[in-house]
Amino acid sequence: MVPIPAPAPRSTDPAGRDDGRPGVRDRLAVPVLAFGGILMAVMQTVVVPLLPDLPRLTGASAGTVSWMVTATLLAGAVLTPVLGRAGDMYGKRRVLLAALGLMTLGSLLCALSSDITVLITARALSGAAASVVPLSISILRDELPPERTGSAVALMSSTVGIGAALGLPLAALVIQYANWHTMFWVTTCLGAFGLLLAWWAVRESPVRAPGRFDVLGALGLAAALICLLLGVSQGGEWGWGSPRIVGLFAACVLVLALWCRQQLRVEQPLVDLRLASRPRVALPHLTALLVGFGFYANSLVTAQLVQAPKATGYGLGLSIVGSGLCLLPGGVTMLLFSPVSARISAARGPRVTLALGAAVLALGYAVRIADSRDLWMVVVGASIVATGTTLAYSALPTLILRAVPAGQTASANGVNVLMRTIGQAVCSAAVAAVLVHHTSLLGGVPVPTLHGYLVAFAMAGGVALVACAAALAIPGDGGSGGLGRVQRGTTVPHDEALEGA
Repeated sequence: MVPIPAPAPRSTDPAGRDDGRPGVRDRLAVPVLAFGGILMAVMQTVVVPLLPDLPRLTGASAGTVSWMVTATLLAGAVLTPVLGRAGDMYGKRRVLLAALGLMTLGSLLCALSSDITVLITARALSGAAASVVPLSISILRDELPPERTGSAVALMSSTVGIGAALGLPLAALVIQYANWHTMFWVTTCLGAFGLLLAWWAVRESPVRAPGRFDVLGALGLAAALICLLLGVSQGGEWGWGSPRIVGLFAACVLVLALWCRQQLRVEQPLVDLRLASRPRVALPHLTALLVGFGFYANSLVTAQLVQAPKATGYGLGLSIVGSGLCLLPGGVTMLLFSPVSARISAARGPRVTLALGAAVLALGYAVRIADSRDLWMVVVGASIVATGTTLAYSALPTLILRAVPAGQTASANGVNVLMRTIGQAVCSAAVAAVLVHHTSLLGGVPVPTLHGYLVAFAMAGGVALVACAAALAIPGDGGSGGLGRVQRGTTVPHDEALEGA
């Protein structure tokens, strides 16, 4: 295997030193990558407050408008593992910049158009940003010394919740006081700024896994995920027993079986299923799916519950802005607890942090069940759920980094993020089914009952407890594994890396 040449020596100007002290760019790399992760989450959530008004603004039906969310979800799920693998092979910084560029382009198209076809296409482009977090985590693993990696990865993982907490009130404020296109102009400027910062501050990782990209594997995974997530997201609207939904799930099973067979036969697969089937990798992926389910119920249910009319007997009648602000303390909590999670992982191991996070998540839902009528208790319960999510999400990448070879970190973390996305999609469908089943009439209009919301909380809390059990079942590794910094200018041969994993 021909090694990739070592990069040129670092300059001695203030922007990059080679005297053992980090230059300006090196010191800013972590916050710049974290800013990119926050932007990704903001881009995914800003459209949510717009959904009720978009049929009127675009002249499209409500079902068509919902594809602005579905397209982002599908594109993100499909592209995250694909771009992660591309980053491992062709350069993580290069693929990261491409993902940020597609995200910014999608926001620009939304700012320029009111045509629903253009808007859906643009939101699909923005879905490429879902790969920003796993790519950034892999860059941090390659570039930072071991003593800084844990806290940086924890911060990077928490950006998903921070961005989601910021995105809802930001979008609601802009929509309330300005034209809806203004929101996308704001996100376009933020995206361009984040892209320029990443181009300036982030160095290209020297760790590569060269070879031939598995195009057939990428197409097969894309087809299976589209069938699965399309069926899950549209099942409530099309009918779970309808021929379309049943056909999508059947196609998913068939394509996935063929894809697994192809992945096991190809020399350089898109996803190394033999590695992924090992308990140290498979159980974190399973836990990611369960935590994704448990976390997402908090955002879905809280926003609806606090906006419910006071006439329901439990609703607070808050505006969209007010409901978004209820989730804002949770975002602040995630920021504050990310270094705490890194310290727990350093002292007790990421497996303990993950289990603790899932247990705290379940505790948060117990608080929500105990009292969901008082605003301060709603905020407290949502913040506890956010705290548990921070602990869990911060530990998951560390577990993956310790369990896979250096040349597969971006693709493996991409699969882990994909599992979170699937968990969130399943949660959305499950919560919708629960709330539809528990309704009452208010002024002739069906509204969810408080019991329905409590059942949704209990369901999410139960899934969090299962996640806790799965986390405790993850085998320990007795060391820091692959978290150490990889020497510059080297490649990791696939077979040798597997032996070291």
